[in-house]
Amino acid sequence: MKIVIKNKSELPIYEQIEQQIKAQILEGKVAEDEQLPSIRQLARDLKISVITTTRVYNDLAEEGFIISVTGKGYFVAPSNNELLRERMLCEMEEGFEKAVLNGRNAGLSDDEIIAALKNFMEE
Repeated sequence: MKIVIKNKSELPIYEQIEQQIKAQILEGKVAEDEQLPSIRQLARDLKISVITTTRVYNDLAEEGFIISVTGKGYFVAPSNNELLRERMLCEMEEGFEKAVLNGRNAGLSDDEIIAALKNFMEE
């Protein structure tokens, strides 16, 4: 599992990690029932706080992406890809809603907002 933290990102570190793990699960890069690094190991690998990795795993478990097996660790949950995909689409739509609102508040036209999205996707 590869995770890259961008210090200049507007997203908090825990959200960056969550998004990358979710994406890798949905893309099949991290397989169903695959064991994830322990909370402490992930914290060491990423050079971040154990509190942060605990939050990531708790959030992912709450959303149904991973499961905790007492005494063994965290594993990728058996796939219900349609449910997970629906959750990701919902999150994407919420992000679009916020972006459009911010663009309109900044006085941008719809065409300018769409162009900004296209530029963002190309990066």
